[in-house]
Amino acid sequence: MTAWFYLFVAAMFEVGWPVGLKMTEISSVKFGWIVFSVVAMILSGFFLYMAQKTIPIGTAYAVWTGIGASCTFTVGILFFHDVISLIRFLGIALIILGVMCLKYGH
Repeated sequence: MTAWFYLFVAAMFEVGWPVGLKMTEISSVKFGWIVFSVVAMILSGFFLYMAQKTIPIGTAYAVWTGIGASCTFTVGILFFHDVISLIRFLGIALIILGVMCLKYGH
């Protein structure tokens, strides 16, 4: 597997822990969601570690958080009724543009 694949997997697990923490607010199975969040954090960190073996740390961290933030933003809108506004979409678009610049400027 390539380092960029590891980084993508790390970012997907990065989405898991805020979703798990949000679920503790709306679910009766709080402990299970806390465990889910902790496991997602650990796996996210592990795959970030694997990606950083090849990708520079600054690039890896920025891409990891950018993808995580963008995907969490989308999950929030689709499943948790987060606010939809043009300015919020502009902010996410800028994050995605920044991630693309870091990826292709590598």
